[in-house]
Formats: sequence, C-alpha cells, structure tokens
Amino acid sequence: MKLLVTGGCGFIGSNFIRYILEQHPDWSVVNLDKLTYAGNLANLKGLEDDKRYRFVRGDIVDGKLVDGLFRDLEIDATVSFAAETHVDRSILDPFPFIETNIKGTQVLLEAARQHDTARFIQISTDEAYGSTEVGRFTEDSPLQPNSPYAASKAAAELLCRSSHKAYGVPVIVTRSSNNYGPYQFPEKLIPLMIRNALVGMKLPIYGGGKQVRDWLYVEDNCRAIDLVLQKGRAGRAYNIGGGCERENIQVVESICQILAGKLKRDPAEFKKLITSIKDPRGEAHDFRYALDCTRIREELGWRPQVEFEEALGRTVQWYLENQAWVAGVVTGEYLEYYERVYKHAVR
Repeated sequence: MKLLVTGGCGFIGSNFIRYILEQHPDWSVVNLDKLTYAGNLANLKGLEDDKRYRFVRGDIVDGKLVDGLFRDLEIDATVSFAAETHVDRSILDPFPFIETNIKGTQVLLEAARQHDTARFIQISTDEAYGSTEVGRFTEDSPLQPNSPYAASKAAAELLCRSSHKAYGVPVIVTRSSNNYGPYQFPEKLIPLMIRNALVGMKLPIYGGGKQVRDWLYVEDNCRAIDLVLQKGRAGRAYNIGGGCERENIQVVESICQILAGKLKRDPAEFKKLITSIKDPRGEAHDFRYALDCTRIREELGWRPQVEFEEALGRTVQWYLENQAWVAGVVTGEYLEYYERVYKHAVR
C-alpha cells in the first residue's frame, strides 16, 4: 500500500509513520507537511535513507500540489493529521485554523475523489463534541464545539461526511482523546510541565486544574488508526479513548512525582512550581471530555494496551533522554508565545 500521510512531521503523525513502517514492511509512506512551528523533520530522524519513505514539503491548501501527488505517486490511501491544533492559539487568531483545517481538508477530499482513492482517514478530536459533566459521547452524539479549533475540526468532519454521501469518497473519521508521548510539542500540558519543571519554571494550570481529560498514549492511538485504515467501515466515525480520566492537577502532580523519582530529588521541589492562573479560554475551556469506545472495541477488537502510569513514565523518560530535541523546538518565538499566553506564570 502507498500511503499519503499529511502532517507527518507533527506529534501524532510522526509517531504514526514510524509505527506503520515498523508494522508493515511492504507499505510505503509519502509524508506531506508544511513544517509549521509544530512540524519538525527531527521527529522522523533516521528514516531519511528508508526507500519506503518520502518527504514532500508543502501545504494541503495547495490544490495543484496535492492533485499532482495523488496523480503522479498513485496514492492508495490517505491519513490526514495536518491541522492547526492548539486551542489557545485558535482563540488568539482563528483564521489559520479555518484555512488549514477546513479549506485544506476540502482540497484533500477533492483529490481523493478525482483519483478514486481507496481510503481516506480524517483524524479528528473528541473536542468536536464539546463538554459533558456526565456520561460519555458516542459517535452519534451531536457535535457541539466550543472553541475555534474544535469548530474547525467539526466543520472538516462535515465536509468528509458530505464527500462520502455526495460522491462516495470512502471517508472514515477518528475522534481521539488527549494524546501524549514522544515528540509532542511543549505547548500541550504534559510536555510543557516536563520541560518547565526541568528548567525551574512555573507549572501553569488553569483555575484549580479540575478539568477532566481522557488520556491516550500515542502508540495506542496509532494502533487504532491502523486498524481503522485496514478494517473500518467507510462513512463511519470511531471514538478512540484511553479509558483513563484524570484531572489536570492529578496529571501534573504525577509528572512531578515521576521526575523526582528519576532524578532522585524531593517531589516538593517540583510541586512548589505548580501555579494556578486565570483561564483565558472562558466558556471555551471544556470541563470534561469522555468517549464511549464500544464501536471500535466490538467492530475492530481494539483496546488500549499501555496503562497510564507506565506510559506517563515512558513519556517523562523520553523527554529526559531527548533534551536536545526540546531545546531545538523551544525557539524565541515559542518563548514569546509562552509569555504572552501564560504571562501570569512565567519565572
């Protein structure tokens, strides 16, 4: 199979490419990535000489480029990770999210239609459902996004639905919960806390950190997407959750405890850095995400395989061993953004 992966230099995309090339020796991957701030060629270091892998720098909004890739490379299936993803950034400036997440998705769908692609997997998010204090979202729950980011992902899903209904494009949507693991850009909660703790900066959490998230190790998500790609039913959506709900404050305290153990230091040294800050998201900050994953369990036999405590320990260890990678992505632009968003919590 020749697979087009968009956004393959990002966090989940790069982990997915590594997973696919390891699990499917007879498959090849074309990675289309614009290389924005969160896209990093270093995430795929070591694959440069693999004949099954090819990198193309480009924007999914570029219709001519995308059509040429489908035509010239005879793409069999597409897995689209390419997206602007950070909620805080979407509140500061929603327009890049509209351009990439909506317009870019339509460009890809049109190319898939024109070239009769066998599969099109759209990577979406549990944030498209909005928030719930009780129960769990099923794939049939209404989409009620509360941030520009989530709204752009929900809109992309509707374009996927319409392409399937109107043109028969074999689209499948995955909605995953909060991913964590290697190569995650340190604007997201877990890598941000690890990085800040190591350099003695404050650990900023919104409010009291009581927001609840379902945490999913990225390797388990890659395994699920692979199953959906091979065996999922066109026209359907699949929830992919870790079955591991934690308050944000619990996650941050666990990171402090793990770091203290690995570095042989007092956990209080890290916990004293935890700082509650005013939540700039307001009502756009969803309180709780929770997914019902019955469909993917019963249809495809998928379940997460790595327990949260083990996976979080692996993640912390990866960042400890790859501090040069962290230093390479924490640029002046990143630090300026950090101070702007978390201005009440900088050192």
